[in-house]
Amino acid sequence: MRIGELSERTGASRRLLRYYEEQGLIISQRCANGYRTYDERLADRVLQIRGLLDAGLPTRIIKQILPCLDKPRDIVFADATPEMLTTLERERDRMTERIDCLIRNRDAVAAYLEAVRDNVRCEGAGEASVRG
Repeated sequence: MRIGELSERTGASRRLLRYYEEQGLIISQRCANGYRTYDERLADRVLQIRGLLDAGLPTRIIKQILPCLDKPRDIVFADATPEMLTTLERERDRMTERIDCLIRNRDAVAAYLEAVRDNVRCEGAGEASVRG
């Protein structure tokens, strides 16, 4: 697929996709006419990269953990520094806190929806008995 299609499928701008390529996060092939083409599987990869960036990870660390996102996994430990490990632990813990907050918020919204629906059902049943 070409860069425009990858951009549409992922919501990432073309400029951002070129930046990801410059950082070594994604790879394109070049056609004879010079256009970039991307493997179909990169759409998921771009979404994963965006999620990791949204979680606060810098691109240099994302590049190092990208092999963990693939199967079979080919994980290289040669360049894992203590700083990187500390950063990853901190970001993992921050993600866990965000997930916990999202779960609480989801549960609160679900409870609200249930209460509203119960109220609507009760009011609807009351109106039916008044009409009957």
